[in-house]
Order: sequence, then structure tokens, then C-alpha cells
Amino acid sequence: MTGGSGFMGAAIVRRLAARGDDIRIFDRNCDPALVRDIAGAAVADRVDWRQGDIAAPRDVQAAAEGCDGIVHLAGVLTPACQADPVLGAQVNLLGTLHVFGVAEALGIRRIVYTSSAGVYGPGDGRRPYPVTHYGAFKLACEGSARAYWHDAGLPSVGFRPYIVYGPGRETGLTAGPSLACLAAARGEAYDIPYSGAAGLVHVDDVAAAYEAALDRTPDGAHVFNLVGEVASNEAVVAAIRAVVPDAAIGIRGPVLPFASDVEEGELRQVLGDLPQMSLREGIRRTVEYYQQRAR
Repeated sequence: MTGGSGFMGAAIVRRLAARGDDIRIFDRNCDPALVRDIAGAAVADRVDWRQGDIAAPRDVQAAAEGCDGIVHLAGVLTPACQADPVLGAQVNLLGTLHVFGVAEALGIRRIVYTSSAGVYGPGDGRRPYPVTHYGAFKLACEGSARAYWHDAGLPSVGFRPYIVYGPGRETGLTAGPSLACLAAARGEAYDIPYSGAAGLVHVDDVAAAYEAALDRTPDGAHVFNLVGEVASNEAVVAAIRAVVPDAAIGIRGPVLPFASDVEEGELRQVLGDLPQMSLREGIRRTVEYYQQRAR
């Protein structure tokens, strides 16, 4: 699992470890703190931690040897890509090419990778038209996955998560809902730094989708939207106040640079019945997680 020490990785590790999978995490900074917090100390201690650079193919190959599947999460987010597009391309695009190249070389036939809702522009959720470097790199990764299927018969599943929220989501452009839950749990004021509506998907639902993709390994180079529940930030604030009535949470900032009117497509036809947590339930769990940490 590349980039597995982050909050999405921690949730996926917890789910896969619960069924007995052996997990190796390859990351630039092998900090087990979040995996330990989300998945438990025993799980974090069982993980085979490998430090390296996703932009270095030898590091990727050394980490992947002996594995029968790859979950590719490593990447830098929208602000970092905007600040340094070359670094963004090295990590997000070249890193993904290294993952696919290594999988082909080692005969690994299960690849699940992370794309982004950022492949869509702000106006249309049906036609990819990114307006950020991050979205452009992710769209290029999807094209390369199709090329690997066409040229080498290498199957893959890519996911375009919309706003992923939940325990541990504390960085990135769209961390606002999770940071608002954190602030409410601490009794602090916070403004979600963007406005409008978007799909919000709880990290546990994301983990379930990755597990299903690993298990089914459908032929082809599939890409699916992970939409969750489409809701406004006003609905996020209302869900937080259902748990913390006096929460001082506001909304301030521009509309996000990607579309909100998107559909799942054939996600459930290909991967089967997947859970979908309601926004109210997901926000409640996130606030309660941070309340427990604050005690």
C-alpha cells in the first residue's frame, strides 16, 4: 500500500487487517501514529513498513516484491501541486506510472489506485475537464491505466473520491468538514474554507470500496466516482450542531473547482453492494472520535 500512513490508508488497513491480510506500507515518511490510532496498536505493529520515494522506481519495486496486490494512495494534494507543479507531476503522475510498471514486471494483477473528483471542472460532472494541476495529473493517470490494460492486459480499478471525511482527515483543500468536527469537539471556532455543495463520502465507505475492488479485480481499466451524499456546507454545519448544539462553525470561501452534479455510474454493478453512510451518521462518528481523543 503506497502512502498508507495517511487517514485513508489507516481506514483501509483496519478493514483489510480485520480479515487477516498481510499488509506492507510504502511511504516517504513511515509514521505509524495514525494507523495505530485508527486501526489499533496491534495492527500497526503487524504492518511491514517500508520507507522510500514513490518517484524512484527501484524503491517502488523493492517495496512491491512478494506482494499480490497494490493499493496506490501516495500523492500530493491540490495546494502542493499548485505551489510546485513539477513536484506534483513527479509524485502523482510518474509515481503512478512506476506503480503500474512495477506491477507489470512482477506479475501483480490487482491494482487499485486513487484518482480524484478534481478530474472534473467546476461546471460539468459528466465530462472530465480539470482546471487544476492536481486534477490534470489524476486524469493522466487514468489514461495511463487504460494504456496498461490495452498494451499489457493489466487490470485496474481507479476511484475518484469526492470530499472524503472522517477521523484523521486534517490536511488538503477539502479537509474542512473533518476539521470542523475537530473544532466542534474541542469547543473552538472554525470556518469551512469553501462554499457550495459537493459529494461527501465517509472514509469507512471508501475503505469498503477499495476492499471490494481488490477482491473482484474486474477485467479492464475501470474508474468509478465515490460520491457519497451530495450536500451543502450548511448541511454539514447542521449535522455538527446536531451533536454539538453550540458549535461555532461557519462557512467562508469560494466554490470548489470541481463539479457537484456527478453520478456513481456502474460502481455497484461491477463491485457489488457497497455501504453508504448518511452524512448525519458520518459527522456524528467523526465528532465523537475527536471528543474521545480530547478526553
